[in-house]
Amino acid sequence: MKLRKLMFVLPNLFTVTSIFCGFYAITLCSGDAEPVQLYQAALAILFAMFFDGFDGRVARLTKTQSDFGMQLDSLADVMSFGAAPALLVYKWALAPMGFWGLFISFAFMACGAMRLARFNVLAMRNPHGGGGGFFVGLPIPLAAGVLVSLIISHHVASQGEALGDGARMPVAVAVGALSLLMVSTVRYRTFKDARPSRKSALVFMVMALTGAFIARQFHPAWVLVTYFFAYLLMGLVESAVSVRSRLASRKVGAVAAVAVAAGLDEDDDEDSEPNATTDDGPAFL
Repeated sequence: MKLRKLMFVLPNLFTVTSIFCGFYAITLCSGDAEPVQLYQAALAILFAMFFDGFDGRVARLTKTQSDFGMQLDSLADVMSFGAAPALLVYKWALAPMGFWGLFISFAFMACGAMRLARFNVLAMRNPHGGGGGFFVGLPIPLAAGVLVSLIISHHVASQGEALGDGARMPVAVAVGALSLLMVSTVRYRTFKDARPSRKSALVFMVMALTGAFIARQFHPAWVLVTYFFAYLLMGLVESAVSVRSRLASRKVGAVAAVAVAAGLDEDDDEDSEPNATTDDGPAFL
């Protein structure tokens, strides 16, 4: 019985470690942070993603899922993937923009918190919990991962130089787009149902070869950026295809309904013609 109780602590340890990584990233960003400190903060958030990805899997493997663990995980995500990346991207790129840079950074954290609240509500309404084949909206760890990958790749590729003024506006647009995607209804795959198979092995091989090609032709730092943006675009493409198919099915259904209604009207006209009468008597063709 005691061993069973200790097993409930195990996934929460991963979650608390993720919180520590986010807190450490915030301490690195405080004050007049140098580019190397921002790089270290980005690495800390990357480690937080690692621990966050394992706490749920450990809970499922040990069958120790709980409401407490779900709420703790959400609080950890707000800290490690909301507040920490928002402060990091503010220090890295948006601080010279003044109020707008502060507002865009805050919007990222606020949208991430709203996305987590929506996830918890949907999970409580679902009898099977928060599991499923798709996320509603971009997950906040993936949104933070996009920003972290950009910061890491820029630091490594530029050999520790500060971000140029010309890149601040594109970064602001990217942060705003990520914020909107988190609170959107765009569906992203969870890959929770993925199992070893020939198809999954082929996908893994393609990803590995793509990463090797980018690392050889460009720079190894861009591999992480490629993977995160590929996931980002995959959700957008799949949602666009899904919307297009729904619109097409609705259009076909509307045409069919009009055709059925027209056919019923013709039948009604044919049934009414032999019995049609006028003031002078029965009408004949």
